[in-house]
Amino acid sequence: MSPARPCRALRAAVAASMGLSEGPAGSVRRGRLLRPPSPTPGARLLRLPGSGAVRAANPERGGWTEALRAAVAELRAGAVVAVPTDTLYGLACSASCSEALGAVYRIKGRSETKPLAVCLGRVADVYRYCHVRVPEELLKDLLPGPVTLVMERSEELNKDLNPFTPLVGIRIPDHTFMQDLAQVFGGPLALTSANLSSQSSPLNVEEFQDLWPHLSLIIDGGPIGDGQSPECRLGSTVVDLSVPGKFGIIRPGCALESTSAILQEYGLLPSHGSCL
Repeated sequence: MSPARPCRALRAAVAASMGLSEGPAGSVRRGRLLRPPSPTPGARLLRLPGSGAVRAANPERGGWTEALRAAVAELRAGAVVAVPTDTLYGLACSASCSEALGAVYRIKGRSETKPLAVCLGRVADVYRYCHVRVPEELLKDLLPGPVTLVMERSEELNKDLNPFTPLVGIRIPDHTFMQDLAQVFGGPLALTSANLSSQSSPLNVEEFQDLWPHLSLIIDGGPIGDGQSPECRLGSTVVDLSVPGKFGIIRPGCALESTSAILQEYGLLPSHGSCL
């Protein structure tokens, strides 16, 4: 069985074992806006201790381990899970499951010509999924952090993930639960903001309640950032590092100044057409 498509049977089995109903599966169709699937009952909401950005002192008692196990089980079964990050709430699924990728696009009503980022747990993992053309020290200065680094993708990634581009955006959020989740899951996670396309990006779980019926699990890490500051909703700073010696700012995001300063410390020059 291909690793990109074992999802439907696995999801049904895990959903049954956890008392959840199986949501509709689907595939991505090129060049169309996909309608959200019909609501399915049974989504669970699990709250992390504190903000979730710092691991609980006693993970078992604090609910940390329960949330981690539940999220990993759903992701391995091909489900879509809402998660907190260091910038916004996001929707995550297995990047190796083509049906789950299609579900993300349908849930958001997102054009499939718009790419999904890949979330990893460690800097070392970047080398497996990307062709890296910058020093490792630069990666470690930027990651974990509120940035998405765009590089040439490797053959390790599912061909159904962003099939229209040879590039991929990499995220390692500065958020302990998300790093734990990516590491325990053991593979690349597709990640995007938890909102309908063109709507405001969410900083707490209540702000995307309209998506809850379409999700299998919601991980509540509490409010993210300062909700009064407009910068908090800008998302990660997206940087193109695919051209040796240069960088391009694709999206200024919430960390433009600090990110640009680090890039220039390493001698990288802004590419033509960069936002700088």
